[in-house]
Amino acid sequence: MRNSEDIWRHVDAHQDDFIALSDRVWEIPELCYAEFRSCAEHTAMLEAKGFRITRDVAGIPTAVMGEAGEDGPVIAILGEYDALPGLSQAAGVAEQQPLPGAGFGHGCGHNMLGSASMLAATAVKDYLDANGIKGRVRYYGCPAEEGGAAKGFMARAGVFSDVDVAISWHPSSFSGVNPANSLANTRIDFSFHGRASHAAASPHLGRSALDAVELMSVGVNYMREHMPSDARVHSAILDAGGVAPNVVQAFAKVRYLIRATTLPELSSLIARVRKIAEGAALMTETRVSTQVVSAVSNLLANTPLERAMQDNLDRIGPPPFDEADRIAARAFQATLSDEDIEASYRRAGIPVKPGTVLCDEIIPADAKPNGGVGSTDVGDVSWVVPTVQARGATYAIGTPGHSWQLTAQGKMGAAHKGLVHVAKVMAGTALDVIRDETLLARAKADHQARVGKTPYVCPLPVDIDPPIKMSA
Repeated sequence: MRNSEDIWRHVDAHQDDFIALSDRVWEIPELCYAEFRSCAEHTAMLEAKGFRITRDVAGIPTAVMGEAGEDGPVIAILGEYDALPGLSQAAGVAEQQPLPGAGFGHGCGHNMLGSASMLAATAVKDYLDANGIKGRVRYYGCPAEEGGAAKGFMARAGVFSDVDVAISWHPSSFSGVNPANSLANTRIDFSFHGRASHAAASPHLGRSALDAVELMSVGVNYMREHMPSDARVHSAILDAGGVAPNVVQAFAKVRYLIRATTLPELSSLIARVRKIAEGAALMTETRVSTQVVSAVSNLLANTPLERAMQDNLDRIGPPPFDEADRIAARAFQATLSDEDIEASYRRAGIPVKPGTVLCDEIIPADAKPNGGVGSTDVGDVSWVVPTVQARGATYAIGTPGHSWQLTAQGKMGAAHKGLVHVAKVMAGTALDVIRDETLLARAKADHQARVGKTPYVCPLPVDIDPPIKMSA
């Protein structure tokens, strides 16, 4: 579209600051709802770049919003900065080498995600100001994407109610429009309450909560054969009842993550899992209580915005990786299996190119992705406002998400080039929406047509608050 190079120059003018921000956040990995230092870094950068700041967004201490501009359309650019447990890794080292400390790491690239999004917002801010164009751009620093559903709580609180369009992205092996396919999910804690006793002298007097957890697992495993093939159920035992095998466990807690393609399918599956929990309690003569921790909706597509973003991607071409980047990436790709690499191409919907280590093309609009689908709390934003996401190539092809290899590549040259590249794509897309009233109208009409068929119902129970102590 018009003057793409102008907005890209604004991105280039700020890129060093945001590469440094990404690296700083990489060095202080924090789990969901505990991203206090990461949020502070983002807040300080918003202040330095002249945004108007709103702290504690939706009552969440690690959520922040910066706004610039006046009147006109409101464009939200969404960022994240939470890390993951168990994925600590030395930067740039192509063998597993955890760093000392708590063991957290940016194994999903959210250090880059937040930085590139704010870089895009800053470029749009400067462009609007320099050209006297009416419009407002907001950067939303969103915590707790990894299991905390912060954007869902933010959407429920009305944080996006006056936004016209939302834009985001996610680190990937490839560059393209992120397909709007994700699984709705919920996390539920099942707590079983039994009766302690001496496991040898009086086992008949005990009622084992741990037995109930294990029987629930058996029931869920049998259910898998009889649920939709694209649904998923995972679990983690949070409290096994202690470390003494000679004591019948009086308490045990297990967290279930239940996923389905739509909210109605999710509701049906949740009801079945709850029945299994009740059955496990009945069999063990224990009592079960439940607590919903978080829940997110599936993503809603928006065809006009996806076409606009594809146009920006096709215009800019792939990231400008150089031979040094390819050499570094090759060392990481050597740690992966052929299956890892093939799966990455399948998810992108493009043919395998043997020997290619970094993205050298833009995923075409007619690609047919075929692979595993995850979940994201961007889904809830997409039900409230027209939303589009990019995928940005920032690491070696085949690198699995939530892996030490991804953590290790988070500060490398390819990561830096990739985040700048996708910031240009997002900034260009935002500017197209602001300048083109017809595009904005089409995006809104497309969104209304989708939600008109199935109105948005927030999957979060009305009586739960953001679990801000989730990682305590």
